Amino acid sequence: MRAGVIRFPGTNRESDMAYALELATGRAPDMLWYTDRDIPQLDLLVLPGGFSYGDYLRAGAIAARAPIMRAVRDHAAQGRLVLGVCNGFQILTEAGLLPGALIRNASLTFVCRIQALKVATSKTPFTGGLAVGDVLKVPLAHHDGNYTADADLLASLEDNDQIVFQYCDIDGTVTDTANPNGSTSSIAGIVNERRNVLGLMPHPENRVDGAQGGTDGFRLFESIAHRVAA
Repeated sequence: MRAGVIRFPGTNRESDMAYALELATGRAPDMLWYTDRDIPQLDLLVLPGGFSYGDYLRAGAIAARAPIMRAVRDHAAQGRLVLGVCNGFQILTEAGLLPGALIRNASLTFVCRIQALKVATSKTPFTGGLAVGDVLKVPLAHHDGNYTADADLLASLEDNDQIVFQYCDIDGTVTDTANPNGSTSSIAGIVNERRNVLGLMPHPENRVDGAQGGTDGFRLFESIAHRVAA
């Protein structure tokens, strides 16, 4: 699998993401810059976490208008995979590549902790190696992770099986107390209707090596690599 990681001014997880991808694929990803207009043919494009442009205006709003985003749209339109993590998820919603919006956490505080995630669907190119109901424990660190969808959008996401991850208790039960930010229906990650663009708030790239306290996040990258190789 050939992957690329996009760096925007203010991102801070690009090296972590590159490490996770190389660990899963045996190949270092291409590192791309936000001003790039032409990018190589890649299997996966990743928008990593951080605070692009200092989260001015709204988190991800300025990065969503960066020159490279035209190439990201073209890449997605060709059916190739796009993954946005944390700030990358925010950028994808601001760019219109994913529906809904990410707003301030309900607590109005920054949340940083290990979080349990329930796999809500395995019918995506990203989660085909996972089973519905699997629980992954990965870090999260965000201030604007409250995924918000109105009733019509939520019904559409549910009907189309677009909800990929939900915040849950350690036993996999989705509860209000396990929801760290107030997200609608405890949503932690979604895909687009075509199922080739995934956004999620937690950071699986920071749980891929035993030295990080666990390897649950590696399962996601391994699943992606196996799908591309199939």
